[in-house]
Amino acid sequence: MAERLRRVVGVPGAVLLGLGSILGTGIFVSIGIAAGVTGPSVILAVALAAAVATFNGLSSAQLAASHPVSGGTYEYGYRYLNPTLGFVAGWMFVSAKSASAATAALGFAGYALNAAGASGDAARIGIALGAIAVLTVVVVSGMRRSSRMNAAIVVLTIAALLAFVIAGLPAAGDGAGATLDGMFDLDGAGVRDLLHATALMFVAYTGYGRVATLGEEIRDPGKNIPRAIVLTLLATVVLYAAVTFVAVAAAGAPALAGATRSDAAPLEVLARGFDVPGVAWVVAAGAVTAMLGVLLNLLLGLSRVLLAMSRRGDVPRGLARLDGAEASPRRSVLVIAAIVAALALTGSVKTTWSFSAFTVLVYYALTNLAALRLPAEHRRYPRVVPAAGLVCCLGLAFWVEQRIWLAGLGLIAAGLVWHAVARRLSARGSPIPED
Repeated sequence: MAERLRRVVGVPGAVLLGLGSILGTGIFVSIGIAAGVTGPSVILAVALAAAVATFNGLSSAQLAASHPVSGGTYEYGYRYLNPTLGFVAGWMFVSAKSASAATAALGFAGYALNAAGASGDAARIGIALGAIAVLTVVVVSGMRRSSRMNAAIVVLTIAALLAFVIAGLPAAGDGAGATLDGMFDLDGAGVRDLLHATALMFVAYTGYGRVATLGEEIRDPGKNIPRAIVLTLLATVVLYAAVTFVAVAAAGAPALAGATRSDAAPLEVLARGFDVPGVAWVVAAGAVTAMLGVLLNLLLGLSRVLLAMSRRGDVPRGLARLDGAEASPRRSVLVIAAIVAALALTGSVKTTWSFSAFTVLVYYALTNLAALRLPAEHRRYPRVVPAAGLVCCLGLAFWVEQRIWLAGLGLIAAGLVWHAVARRLSARGSPIPED
């Protein structure tokens, strides 16, 4: 029988884990990337992405409540769809969130360097790799210590975002007339850009999935997982809407996008123009801790999905081993850390975030498809919810850059080849090597 993780997380801890996964790269970096795509309409993109995230969040909640084990949609795919789609879900999750984790590490390094008055690609990559190494040690030590560190990070992050909003409201009020002009002027190209930006911003909400992937470690999951996901989404939507409006209205979309390209630290750069002394330092500190929180939570969630895949033999079975008094999947954590570090070597937040957008949209399309297959007695929400989520995810996935979705399709094809080989080895009685 496979070793099981311990149920040590309640609703407050689960909400904090969700917020720790969401409030980071999405709000501190990706709104600048999306602003560069669609201009002031990024505010609309944030709202549209919130709607899609709500559909997916409710689908994730009812699936996790009915089948509360580590692995998220990877496990739901196996249970409610078929082994091939289950594998694709796990493969996409590892790919998408490894890219998100690399973005978080690079974003952390960008804010830290900017606060110190330094810059440079080599320095940014070096600091990102150092952060990955330190947080890998924390995650390897077990869930309890990780949860305590995450709670502290989330409190600091929310305080920094509130400081940005309060300090920036006067400037936003003065500049809104000019900076928001054209927000609703959407011709053919404008609609395409809006959908591209929506796909990019959707990824910024998807940390609530961490609650589902940690289902095996949450107490009373049938009640607590849906509550935690809904509360996490509500808090996130309010914060994202407020920060995005203030950022765009106060400085304009071009300035927001330019600060992202040059420094990967847009909110800090904008905060320097506010009249409140010291707010830029507060934002920088919040961003630094937020990126660490996202990276921490992604290492947690990714290692649990890899653990689930190892249990089924879809990846080497040795990765399912649990070690120490905390029963931590140390081997899975170390493998994930190595993948994230390799992606961080690209040094480009736009590339890693765009790749994450395509792969995570495919992942959540499968989440909604699995939710459509839930038996009536396990269904908590009308079937129109997962149906809408499925259509939105598939529709948005191909609005990212063509080279990104082509690379994503190639990755799926490579994964299916590996899966076919793995199943053939298993059928012949030759298990996948443990190491």
